[in-house]
Formats: sequence, C-alpha cells, structure tokens
Amino acid sequence: MPSLVTFQGLYEEANRALGRLDGLSMMLPDPSLFLYMYIRKEAVLSSQIEGTQSSLSELLLFEDENLPGVPLADVQEVSNYVSALNHGLRRIREDGMPLCMRLLLEVHGTLLAKGRGSDKTPGEFRRSQNWVGGTRPGNAHYVPPPPDLVMDCMAALEKFLHNDPVSTPTLIKAALAHVQFETIHPFLDGNGRLGRLLITLLLCVENALKEPLLYLSLYFKTHRTEYYALLQKVRLEGDWEGWIRFFLEGVKVTGDQATATATHVLRLFETDRKRIQAIGKPAGSALRVHRYLEGKPLTTVQDAARSLNLTEPTVRSSFAHLFKLGITKEISGRQRGQVFAYESYVQILSEGTERH
Repeated sequence: MPSLVTFQGLYEEANRALGRLDGLSMMLPDPSLFLYMYIRKEAVLSSQIEGTQSSLSELLLFEDENLPGVPLADVQEVSNYVSALNHGLRRIREDGMPLCMRLLLEVHGTLLAKGRGSDKTPGEFRRSQNWVGGTRPGNAHYVPPPPDLVMDCMAALEKFLHNDPVSTPTLIKAALAHVQFETIHPFLDGNGRLGRLLITLLLCVENALKEPLLYLSLYFKTHRTEYYALLQKVRLEGDWEGWIRFFLEGVKVTGDQATATATHVLRLFETDRKRIQAIGKPAGSALRVHRYLEGKPLTTVQDAARSLNLTEPTVRSSFAHLFKLGITKEISGRQRGQVFAYESYVQILSEGTERH
C-alpha cells in the first residue's frame, strides 16, 4: 500500500475543495432547500449508473404525485435512494449510531424496500454466490467472495472504518472503503448504490462535511469505463495507487463543481428576487411564491396556495407574473392541475443527469 506522501499534493487539493464546499454550506441562507434538491440529483445519477432511466424532474413529480406517465419502476428506485440516504443520516445524527454493519443493513433495507430489487432480500447479506458481468461465475467479469465469507469480510471492513488497527485519513479511508465494499459485493442487489452512499455517510460521520453535499456519482458516471477498470486492477493487480489517485481527483473535481453549482444557485435566486421586486405592488405575493419554489421547484397552484396559506387566484396571478419574467414554465400541458417549474433552477441541478 503506497504511503500518503505519494499523494500529498493531490490529497491536499482534494481536502481544500472539500473545505471550500463545507464553508459554502454555512453561507447558504437555508441549506435544507439546497440539500433537498442536491440529494435528489445524486439519487438520479447513482441510479443511472445502474441503468435506471429517470430524470430529476420525473423524481420530483413522482414525489408530488403529479406523475405524467413516466417509468414507475425507475422513479421508485431513485426515490428509494433518497429515503435510504436520509435514513442513514438520521440514524447517525439523531441516534448516534456508528457507521457499522447494522447501519448498512438498515440502509440497504430502505434502498430496496419497494419496487425493483424488493425480492432480493433487502437488509440481508447474500446467502448465495453472485457475480458481475457475464451469465454465470464461469464467464463473469468479476466473482466476489463466496457467501460464507461475506460476514468475515464485512467485519474486517467495519473494523477498518473504526480505525482498527490504525487510524486512516478520512479521504483515503473513503477511497479504500468504497473499493473494498464493491469487492465484497455483500448483497444480491444494490451494491453499487450502497457503495456510493457509503462514501457520503463516512464523510459526514468523520465531520469532513457538515452537510451531505459531496457525491461522486457524476464523476463515476462520466468516467465509468476507467472507474470499473480501476476497481478491477485493485482486485487483480493490487493497484491501490491508481485507484486512490482517481478517487482523490474525483473529490477535487466534484467538490469544485458542487461549490460552483451552489454559488450559481445563490446568484440565480438573488437575481430573480430583484427582478420580481421591480414589478411593484404584486411583488409581495410573487416573492412568497418564488421563495416556495426555491424549496419545491416543481409544483401546482393548489399545492403552493395550501402551503403558503394564500388563495388560488392570488397564487395563479403570481405564477402569471413569474411566467412573464421567464422564471417559471408550465410543463404538464394540462388545463387542470397544471405543473409549474422553476426552470433555470431545475436546469442548473439537472446538469449531468441527462439521459444518454
């Protein structure tokens, strides 16, 4: 295993990117609004790596029960990911649970609770042999450890997460833990998604981030071929150095991207607020609707009126003003129960989630 000195420069760059992102999260006027959307973007990206074809807009519509006929199984899978991450963070923060096998089993149970994969023993380690690629172990791209060794392998990983036998710098620990989890492949389904969740949970447990704002799924998706090749090189050749370099570069690039995205969103909100203020008397209600859209960028007149305790005609009038300013767009094409989108905000956050 190469020493940290080998990666000192890259490690420091990655750590600085993480620090900038963590500092920015404290400057956000309401971090929960940004997190709400950012977690959903990550859910879409992580599921897309597994072949799921769901967009960010479809997920938001699904959660709001305004679904205009999108692939239900795909969107359910993405929604499960959001629930799984939130469950893991809640258990860590509110219940003080360490990052352990029990927590990973719980998160996996949530990840596969509904829809596709719900018949693959959610929340339980596998009791049969699995493989990656191919039609059987004999022609597979990779064959994980046999089922009778899964518990021992996961116990060793748990010890490593708890700095036993030695303490490991957080980002190096996250890099090694991810590749080790993917190599064990302890579940019948959902290993890739849970392996990516593990990175975020570890960064939060070790206080490298106050909020779960760093997700490597876009980086892994963009460099998918290299990602899988490097995992395999660790397994076959012990090339830990190549993997760690790739991982640290991913943290640096992703941290800078997330910082830029958050800055872009803050600038958009401020610019649009000023434009709304300039319309005069109707600005009061329109600003309240705009503020609501910051937390829920796809919504209906009825939902906004109910949440803001305003009349539907008032909200409808506000949406008309926002439409004239080019801030919102009607996306359902329906006469009744129209769905309005905060278009520029959704576009910023959807970057990288487009189907290919």
